[in-house]
Amino acid sequence: MIFLVSLPRKKHHGMKRNPLIQFRNVPVSGAMLETVYKELKAPDKKLQNLTESGELIRLKRGLYLVNPELSGVKSSLPLCANHIWMPSYLSLRWALRWYGLIPERVYRITSVTTKRTQSFETPIGVFDYYQVKGNYFRIGIRTVKEDTVCFLIASPEKALCDLILFDTYVPNRSIKRLRQYLEEDMRFDMDELSHFDPNIIEDCAKQGFKTNIFNNLIKIIKS
Repeated sequence: MIFLVSLPRKKHHGMKRNPLIQFRNVPVSGAMLETVYKELKAPDKKLQNLTESGELIRLKRGLYLVNPELSGVKSSLPLCANHIWMPSYLSLRWALRWYGLIPERVYRITSVTTKRTQSFETPIGVFDYYQVKGNYFRIGIRTVKEDTVCFLIASPEKALCDLILFDTYVPNRSIKRLRQYLEEDMRFDMDELSHFDPNIIEDCAKQGFKTNIFNNLIKIIKS
C-alpha cells in the first residue's frame, strides 16, 4: 500500500522552476541532491526539510524519490526496488504476479540480490531482498521497459525457481506433490508452463540448490 504526502498547490506564475523536478521518478542519492543546493550552508539540512515537507520521499538512508505530486511523474515501484538494494532484480511472488502467473495480489515488493537479505519499509511500500550466490544470481534476468523507465526482473522461469528456492514447504521428492503445490498452494497458471524454457531451470539446478525439485519441475514442463 502506498502512502504519500499531499503537497499544497502552488501558483507557478513568475516562480522559479523547482530543481527537484529534473529527477522525475528516478531514485536519487542524497549526495546528488546536495549538489542542487550547494550554495546553501547546510544542504543536508535542506534535504531534511524537504523530506519533512513531503517534497522528497526517503527510501532509505541516502536515497530519495521526488514526490510524484511535485514531479508530475508516477513513481515506479520496480525502478525503486532496483535502486534501494543493488545489485538486485525483481522476483518471487511479486514477479510472478506481474507476469499474471498467480492470481493473488502481492503487497510486498520481492527481489533477489547478491548482498545480504534485507527488508526496507518505505512510504511507498515494503521492499524485501533475498540473498543468493553470484553464479545463481546471473541466470535468467531480463530488462523490461515500462512507461518511461527500465528495470531488471527475473524471467518467469527464474522467478518460479527463486520462489522454490526460498519456500521451505515445497515438496522435495514427488512430482505429483510438486504439481499439487503449484496448482493448489500457489494457484499457478499451469497452462503457461508449456511456454517455459527448461534450459533456465536446468541452469538453476546446476548450482546445487534444490536440484531434485528443479529437475521435477523440468519433468512437469516437458510432460
